[in-house]
Amino acid sequence: MSSSSSTTAANHGGGTPITAIHSDIVRSHILNRLDGSTLASTSCASAQFLSLCNDDHLWREICNSTWPSTTDPRVRDVISGFPSGYRSFYSDSFPAVRHQNSAKRTKTKKRSLSGTSTELISAVDIYCDDKLIYSKVMVTETHSGWFTYSPFRLDLLDPKETVPTPLAFDGENGNCVEIASDRLRVSWVIIDPAKNRAVNVASLKAVDARRHWLNEEVQIRFAIVAAGGDGELVQCAVMVTCGGRECGEMHVRDVYMQVEDMEGKIVCGMESLEILQEAMEGQRCRSSRRMDKQKYEMFLKMKLESMERKQRRERSLDIAFIATGVSIFLSILILFLNR
Repeated sequence: MSSSSSTTAANHGGGTPITAIHSDIVRSHILNRLDGSTLASTSCASAQFLSLCNDDHLWREICNSTWPSTTDPRVRDVISGFPSGYRSFYSDSFPAVRHQNSAKRTKTKKRSLSGTSTELISAVDIYCDDKLIYSKVMVTETHSGWFTYSPFRLDLLDPKETVPTPLAFDGENGNCVEIASDRLRVSWVIIDPAKNRAVNVASLKAVDARRHWLNEEVQIRFAIVAAGGDGELVQCAVMVTCGGRECGEMHVRDVYMQVEDMEGKIVCGMESLEILQEAMEGQRCRSSRRMDKQKYEMFLKMKLESMERKQRRERSLDIAFIATGVSIFLSILILFLNR
């Protein structure tokens, strides 16, 4: 063995460096076993790994395993138009990535955001214990007057459609609320085909779960906080309603997505489209179940503070109107008595 070969072997503990392994072996036996986050980190190791990790086939397999709805031909055709294909889609949609609050939008930017989009594609996957139980792709037209001015709400299931789960529904006194919120997970990726961007509007895990006071159904909320109009925050909420008979199987009976403002009102279609498009084009930051929960609790706190400020303003106006009315009455009374 030559001295240079001995030095190389010594530097690598007597083994073969990974850069000496054929690229096809690295791609087919190593990189295809990594998840998206690890593959993205590996691409930063060297120029060779950057080239290998940019293989669109690898990212397509990761996207298809992460979101089975991406195997739908409509979604596949749209992703092919993304700047870096499936890698761009993954970086937009990975549920551990959240956009940060952006600055106040101007009217000019609002028009540029919403002007060219004629439809939104929703790729939705529902899991129980990380096992897929339901997957669906649906298209929503955004150019009609009905969409523009009506409250924005996307319903996933048909009126009589339900989704069975392996969970048990134990009635009012049971703990199915905690179990369902912990074991059920939703991914709702909204795609803009015109701009080749996407965003996942469902949190990693449920941020809130409660039982309906009337029908005892379990209502689970998966929500992220986004920047709304006039610098205020909004929440993009995916609501999952589950029900069933006592000691029977729990079924998902309703799943819908909507955008709610600080007052709890459902935002109209035009403004929701602008909010979603800005979220797609905005910055991303790492997130986790704990961070999603903290952001949601922060939103609720700000919502409560906003409601209290509004109530104080209304009380001040009421007092001002009462004082004005009393003053007018006393003025008229004094004029009448002085006659």
